[in-house]
Amino acid sequence: ALTAGTNVQRMAEQCRKYRPALAVMATLDAAQQLMSELADIEIEVTYGEQGLIRAATMPQADCVITAVVGMIGLKPTLAAIRAGKRIGLANKETLVCAGELVMAEAKANNVEIIPVDSEHSAIFQCLQDPYSAKKLKKIILTASGGPFFGYTKEQLETVTKAQALKHPNWSMGSKITIDSASLMNKGFEMIEAKWLFDVSIDDIEVVIHRESIIHSMAEFRDGAMIAQLGTPDMRTPISYALTYPERYDFG
Repeated sequence: ALTAGTNVQRMAEQCRKYRPALAVMATLDAAQQLMSELADIEIEVTYGEQGLIRAATMPQADCVITAVVGMIGLKPTLAAIRAGKRIGLANKETLVCAGELVMAEAKANNVEIIPVDSEHSAIFQCLQDPYSAKKLKKIILTASGGPFFGYTKEQLETVTKAQALKHPNWSMGSKITIDSASLMNKGFEMIEAKWLFDVSIDDIEVVIHRESIIHSMAEFRDGAMIAQLGTPDMRTPISYALTYPERYDFG
């Protein structure tokens, strides 16, 4: 199954390439346009939240990457968990809105939640040693500081939308790019980390790391720290969520 917002042309291209059994668009209008675009191939097209839930619970699927924007991802994610699917979580609002509920459902259904956000994927990888994980002292999330790092209060009063949308290191959608420019996104990530790793918010620290090479770090009670490093490329955490515990060979 593939799901999308309203970019019919891009979705049609992906459907022709990957031939999913089910395609889901955000709106009825977009779904109707997609059906017209794909009239020559065999594919089911639907739309909306119920369509997302259908995609998330398809019997053929063993892993669901939940990457829609906003809390509309909550119900489909819960449905996937209750259907026993492994979750690759890129929709942080799901845990920001209902972290306690989602993690309890995952535990009750014995479902793995593998984080896709680069910072949380980094922490997840740093905690793969179960013995060390039991001695975790602090989670350190890194932040690039965004396009306005070092700006004075006066300079911030005149920044533009175009400037805010120009992230120094990452190529992302507009919402998360704006949230990153204001550092609101890092607040969301702290909440996400609290629920994913079952730690107190007081045990999560944010540090500015302009290069985005260290994606995050774990500090242990003996003073040791483990960091996950890599280029700012989302293909790595996405592939890790899909193939965990294996690692895909990019060559």
